[in-house]
Amino acid sequence: MGVIDGVWKWFGVQTEVEEEYPQIPVLSENKVGPNIVSINSGKNLKVIVCEPERFEEAQALVDHLKNRKQVILNFEATPPEVSQKIIDFISGAVYSLDGQSQQLGKNIFLFAPSSVEITTEHKTLMRKHDQKRPETFGGKW
Repeated sequence: MGVIDGVWKWFGVQTEVEEEYPQIPVLSENKVGPNIVSINSGKNLKVIVCEPERFEEAQALVDHLKNRKQVILNFEATPPEVSQKIIDFISGAVYSLDGQSQQLGKNIFLFAPSSVEITTEHKTLMRKHDQKRPETFGGKW
């Protein structure tokens, strides 16, 4: 503010119009509505894919879950008794972290922290997707 503005203000004349802006409510990260997508600020989302061979690797896999990373385990080359021990250990950890798990194949499992939702409605989603596909050569793709 300059000297002349100070003089005008002293006489009670304002040259600037003060505008009021309404406050916009801010949603916290925990209160996300149905049409609002929460975006992690600057963090990279990672998926760990592993083919464990020994039970000793299970603790490192749980550490990844604690760090909010998804873990996909392929047990095709793992002995069945070791696979079962690892699945039991990681399942307990996922339960305590409020996470989720899903068997993707005969020997493939997905373990996710609480920040990741696993959707099992794949048949419904595929039917909706097939209905939107254009017909080509007189039939569907």
